[in-house]
Amino acid sequence: MLLSFNFVADQVIKGRIYPALAQHSARPYTQAWREFGQHWPHTIPLRLQEYCVEHGVDINTYSIDLELPPNTYYPVGLGFFDFGIDYFELMSPIMRKKLRQQQLRVLFYYHEGDNPARIKHRLDTLAQEHLLPPDCYVFVSANSAAQHIPGFVFFNDFELWYYQRNITQVPLPVHTNPRHHEFTVLNRLHKPWRATAMAHMQQLGILDNSYWSYCEHGTVTDENPIEIDSFAGLRLAAQQFLEHAPYMCDQSDQNQRNDHSWTDFRYHDNSYCNIVMETHFDADQSGGAFVTEKTFKPIKHGQMFFVAGAAHSLAALRDMGYRTFDHVLDNSYDTINNNTERWRCLSSSIAAAQSRLPELFEQAVPDILHNQQLFTSSKKSRLNTLLTQINDQYH
Repeated sequence: MLLSFNFVADQVIKGRIYPALAQHSARPYTQAWREFGQHWPHTIPLRLQEYCVEHGVDINTYSIDLELPPNTYYPVGLGFFDFGIDYFELMSPIMRKKLRQQQLRVLFYYHEGDNPARIKHRLDTLAQEHLLPPDCYVFVSANSAAQHIPGFVFFNDFELWYYQRNITQVPLPVHTNPRHHEFTVLNRLHKPWRATAMAHMQQLGILDNSYWSYCEHGTVTDENPIEIDSFAGLRLAAQQFLEHAPYMCDQSDQNQRNDHSWTDFRYHDNSYCNIVMETHFDADQSGGAFVTEKTFKPIKHGQMFFVAGAAHSLAALRDMGYRTFDHVLDNSYDTINNNTERWRCLSSSIAAAQSRLPELFEQAVPDILHNQQLFTSSKKSRLNTLLTQINDQYH
């Protein structure tokens, strides 16, 4: 059966669906087109359309004043979800009329990991205020907790996003020659939990022979999912760590470090294991996982890895078909919901692996190769599954 997305578009310019509800004006393939998220109401070009074009999934577009086929959606790409915005109020009267008549639904597409339960409460309240059916929308979220919420669908956007942004870089060949560094541990932006974790790893000697960076100044605060004072001397160590920041292991500037089309291959080719410092250590108190391009970098470029992120991040990767080296690394940390105890267990797992990294890497090679192959394969089946899950929300 041939599957395709049916979208209502306000405009289509040079083949691109114009961002829904946007006030900012721009044309595709310009710098301004990439800046919609900086302008109220922070709706952005539909990343989903880009993926469908790349992986051969059809999109049919319609004007709102036409007769619409079943399973038609008005896609709203979100740069971030603003709880102060009434998204339904920004839609045209004819759009809201067709929503009431259940001739179509809104498809919110969100690549971030905010707590989907809080978003659902806000959207349900707005729908009720506008006398819209409670199922007038479907929300796609990159937080795995979304899969347990009616009207929500979980989709790991960042797998396809990094595939797309890094497409010109060939995956590194996996080799078993000696490597000069043990770990790669990169941090671009300051977060209190990251500073806590880095200071602790410095105490444990994990960073002594590693590629590592911490590219911003910052302060120690108690807005930290890791209870810093439960580790002896760690608050002082973190303060001293930040006093000497930033720490760089390259000569790049921040824009270059944030250019995902480019890869500094030594961080993957010349160290055994990547300690991924994910975007969140606790995904907005949602109980879900949020895995970004930070994790897909070592997957594409041939490393085993630990993930310093939300609980069940490894479980989310396994659900996608990736292997997480469970026969090689102690991954018991991933099942621990308490943030402080998860970090305690993770840091112990890293320290335990440190002295055996060459041996562990050789044992991990079949899984590393499997992950590379899965990442670089077509994502058409992922997109078809997403479409099926979205349409299933009607039932």
